[in-house]
Amino acid sequence: MLKTLLAQVKQYKKVTILTPIFTALEVFMEVAIPFVTAAIIDKGIEAGDMSQVYLYGGIMVALAFLSLLFGILAGKYAAIASTGFACNLRDGMYENIQKYSFSNIDKYSTAGLVTRMTTDVTNVQNAFQMCLRIAIRSPLTLICSLSMALYISLDLSFIFFIGMVVLGLALFFIMTQTTKIFQKAFEQYDAVNADVQENVTAIRVVKAFVREKFETEKFQKSVTKLYNLFCKAEKILAFNNPIMMLVVYASMIAISWFGAHFVVGGNLTTGELTSMFSYVMNILMSLMMLSMIFVMLTMSMASARRIAEVLNEKSDLTNPQEPIEELRDGSIEFDHVSFAYKHGGTGEDTLKDLTFSIKSGETIGIVGGTGSGKSSLVNLISRLYDVTKGSVKVGGVDVRNYDMEALRNQVAVVLQKNVLFSGTILDNLRWGDENATLEECVEACKLACADDFIQSFPDKYNTWIEQGGTNVSGGQKQRLCIARALLKKPKILILDDSTSAVDTATDAKIRDAFKNKIPNTTKIIIAQRVTSVMDADRILVLKDGEVNGYGPHAELVETNDIYKEMYETQTKAGGDFDEGGD
Repeated sequence: MLKTLLAQVKQYKKVTILTPIFTALEVFMEVAIPFVTAAIIDKGIEAGDMSQVYLYGGIMVALAFLSLLFGILAGKYAAIASTGFACNLRDGMYENIQKYSFSNIDKYSTAGLVTRMTTDVTNVQNAFQMCLRIAIRSPLTLICSLSMALYISLDLSFIFFIGMVVLGLALFFIMTQTTKIFQKAFEQYDAVNADVQENVTAIRVVKAFVREKFETEKFQKSVTKLYNLFCKAEKILAFNNPIMMLVVYASMIAISWFGAHFVVGGNLTTGELTSMFSYVMNILMSLMMLSMIFVMLTMSMASARRIAEVLNEKSDLTNPQEPIEELRDGSIEFDHVSFAYKHGGTGEDTLKDLTFSIKSGETIGIVGGTGSGKSSLVNLISRLYDVTKGSVKVGGVDVRNYDMEALRNQVAVVLQKNVLFSGTILDNLRWGDENATLEECVEACKLACADDFIQSFPDKYNTWIEQGGTNVSGGQKQRLCIARALLKKPKILILDDSTSAVDTATDAKIRDAFKNKIPNTTKIIIAQRVTSVMDADRILVLKDGEVNGYGPHAELVETNDIYKEMYETQTKAGGDFDEGGD
């Protein structure tokens, strides 16, 4: 885990190394000051020699100045190193997530990934900065101060050891009790973020069903649970400071008592006793700071593990050693294909022993009930998932032998959940081809029946699309996504129920445009409406992940009960009454 995280330091290695160096120099200067103070008292003040006061006073000022300078430099470099480290962690996670296959993404919730890239990274950043500064400063101060105290008086130093043992035992108890609580707390962060994300995403549904009160109460329960976890941990941590103060004051009183006897007995000078007070404070405060480090590390360890998990996750899908870069054509063949979701599924096959073929340029309709495996089937064509058994061939070649980028550039998919990004309409269209001209974008939009409504906007193709496409209707969003896919000029075009929000007249226009303008492109149309697929060359009927029928419309109406029932139910009921939709 540490190796994974530290690999993200990258270009900040230099400042990461300089920080502890300047911190160490700062500590050396600070530890030397009490020793010089003792010399001022013993050799200057008590001896009545002002020259010694000036000499050692000058040395003290120089040490204080150097300590300040080194402290400033250490703080500056620690800030640069920690913020840079956090930036690299977020970049590293984001870049790795882009490489995930769908099965990898299925392992994590969206809210969980957001939490890891925000709260968890912040925790690790704070811990990293603390390790560079305080984790170096405190042990070094402890060792140096203890060494000086032993040098001044071995007998009085035993008081430190007793205080250190008592404080160490107390801190160990506090840490062991809070570790498990903090781990649960950070897991609860995911639940809180999930509630927020779900509510904001579905805010229209919440308001439509007047469920604001229910959602508020649900969120309050989630944050209350998080609040209770942190309160429980803080109640235990609250003992840290009182125990620390008890040990400090007890040590000071003991040193005062025994030190006074040593001074009177001539075994210790007044200056040395004064410096002992400084060193005891340094030692015990170092222990206090170390306790803070352990608490911070305890909190950040859970975050560090979660970040490392995302960074170490390897995509289930990889390119072969010598990938094929070109697709011969848009022909598709499923050969005894079975498929099961690895993460979040039931463990049972979603698709079972599918065998069928599609000629290049054909238009294929896919119908079936909810959960029959329609979307799972088309996801295998562009290798968004890998088959469990059998093989999927495109252009006569197993998709696992292609370069994934080359394959997906030739397979355009318009998914069920249409997604537009913040930016202009042109920006969104050019996801299909970043070098597409305005004329090419307009032509694609005409094919997708999107040009008419775009021209009605004041800014036309420069109209700004809000995040998620919230300022366009569902039908407009679908048509923009179809146009975006067409700009890829793919050999295979997959429409996964992507005309469900447009009226039947527009749906028919889109299908006619496909037939006449892109005849050589293989078109796969998943639909719930029979009218959307009845003109297809062949129609694939799925039931429970198996092929229930495969043939042209006229044949299936006569021979396939499922398709016949769909057709009769929709046509005898009067067809679709959505001609007025958009």
